[in-house]
Amino acid sequence: MTPRKHGPWTINESTLKYKHKLLEVYEDQVTRPNGTPGVYAMVKIRAGAAVLALDENGAVYLARQFRYAAGRESLEVVAGAIETDERPEETARRELREELGLEARELIALGRVDSMGSLIDSPSHLFLARQLSSTEAQPDVSERIQIIKISLAEACRLVYANEITHGSSCVLILRAYKYLQDETLKGGEA
Repeated sequence: MTPRKHGPWTINESTLKYKHKLLEVYEDQVTRPNGTPGVYAMVKIRAGAAVLALDENGAVYLARQFRYAAGRESLEVVAGAIETDERPEETARRELREELGLEARELIALGRVDSMGSLIDSPSHLFLARQLSSTEAQPDVSERIQIIKISLAEACRLVYANEITHGSSCVLILRAYKYLQDETLKGGEA
């Protein structure tokens, strides 16, 4: 491999140490910004999409499920990995259908979040779903999802109370709240 610049770093060699359908682990031989040699480990996780469903009454739909890596139940927005030929919006719509049994006529992009940029490359695209209708849920065979319907204000309280700790969920819930506040203010000025 020809050394290549990576910000202020130089990657001299990159070795794939482990590959799974959702992630890859790399070990890079690097030259640090101060000129000294070093080793840097990095995990690339397939990009994903997270979506918060909001109904006409201001209630949001969250999923409570056991998370293997955390070893506990977690209350989260629905999310999933982006498939090969899928756009983030399509992933958001698929996850709504599969995990919550919902379709959305309106999908609002609220940016992206990077969970841990120092070691993990795993962007998550964030969406707010509105104008909902019901369909049949089709969760993955490994998923045991309990759907929780609460007000957006209560979801924000749970973020601040450290009861919702999933990173993308926290960011999306708070961004959705801010987006809706701004939308209300703009509507009040007209």
